[in-house]
Amino acid sequence: MKKRTGDPWMPAAEYGRGLPAFTVNLLVRDVPRAVAFYETVLVAQTHYADPDFAALRVGEAEIMLHADHTYEIHPWVAPLAAGERRGLGVELRVFGMDPDLVEQRARVAHAVIVQPPTTKGHGWREVMVADPDGYIWAVGVATPAPPAS
Repeated sequence: MKKRTGDPWMPAAEYGRGLPAFTVNLLVRDVPRAVAFYETVLVAQTHYADPDFAALRVGEAEIMLHADHTYEIHPWVAPLAAGERRGLGVELRVFGMDPDLVEQRARVAHAVIVQPPTTKGHGWREVMVADPDGYIWAVGVATPAPPAS
């Protein structure tokens, strides 16, 4: 059952038609808690948020958050209600955000740091943090290319 009172920020169909070709939608237990994490730790820009839904921008990615209760007639309702792990096997990656600053903000916010900032062989320095629902974000920047020999 929806908890929002009043009209949404825009008609759902208008919002949906305006989305980019790739968008992430995450189901969350508590939209305001999730929005606070994204704004604080990943410096998200919130376009809109209510108890049922939020639209955010993280780096260059458009992200939607839907509260579990908005999926009340969806096949996922039972696993969500049972508290099963979310997003296992998925890493949400954001390029161009300083991993050391993300780690600092995550510590202040008492967020779970899955992996501290680490320079990887794939050309990134990255940190991995978990949002309040356990979704894993790998956030980083490019490392300098080795000198040509």
